[in-house]
Amino acid sequence: MAYEHILYEVSDRIATITLNRPDRMNAWTPVMERDVRHAMEASSTDDNVRVIVLTGAGRAFCAGADMDALKGLDPDDVRRASNLPPFDMNRRPDWQTRYGYYPSIRKPVIAMLNGATAGIGLVHALYCDLRFAADNTVFTTAFARRGLIAEHGISWMLPRIVGHANAMDLLLSARRVSSEEALRIGLVNRLCPPEKLREDTYAYARDLADLVSPSAMAVIKRQLYEVPFQTLAEAMIEANREMMVALNGSDFREGVASFMEKRPPRFTGR
Repeated sequence: MAYEHILYEVSDRIATITLNRPDRMNAWTPVMERDVRHAMEASSTDDNVRVIVLTGAGRAFCAGADMDALKGLDPDDVRRASNLPPFDMNRRPDWQTRYGYYPSIRKPVIAMLNGATAGIGLVHALYCDLRFAADNTVFTTAFARRGLIAEHGISWMLPRIVGHANAMDLLLSARRVSSEEALRIGLVNRLCPPEKLREDTYAYARDLADLVSPSAMAVIKRQLYEVPFQTLAEAMIEANREMMVALNGSDFREGVASFMEKRPPRFTGR
């Protein structure tokens, strides 16, 4: 597929999806929405990809919705978008929402936040599994200052990342949040000097791609996203079931063998 508003590449078993409207601070558009969704699907089904990095070109990750598009937004657009075809028919139906398909991707998705992260840009960063940010990045939910509500599931995701009180503050005030505060409240996992952000992010991504079992990562990710819907007993039962599967898998045998033989693992994801 030819992409219009993103760049897509795969190298060293890492797929990179780059929002590519740097002249507009990567403001979100319907075309970008289509491109990102397709690229995420392509990454999720590519056996040569073990980790996905989502980032922005230029000086911003994503400064929010394109205001020209927002001015002419038809309220029916929200209704139509709720009827998108499923990301994958074999995955949980409650993950088949406009942007909530990220948890159904069986690979780690890392947001590499290279600058302003606002509104719908913050929504996408939150749906990623990990967030590495440049230490000059500024964050804002933005919605309340545009007369909008907490959109696209951010009211569910944000409290689970930063806690209820912090989420209430960030959503009600829509104030600007510094990178230092973002790290303190757990909004991001790691801060890096801008010139080292790419190096540090890809070093982490390569570590996952080269040294961690793909099958283990897939199950662990699913476990963490399913826990809010489970009791402790249900989580334990599910973990025991998955442990039996893992013990019979080739990744477990390879993990033990590589440790005993003091060599890098050669995981297959099985």
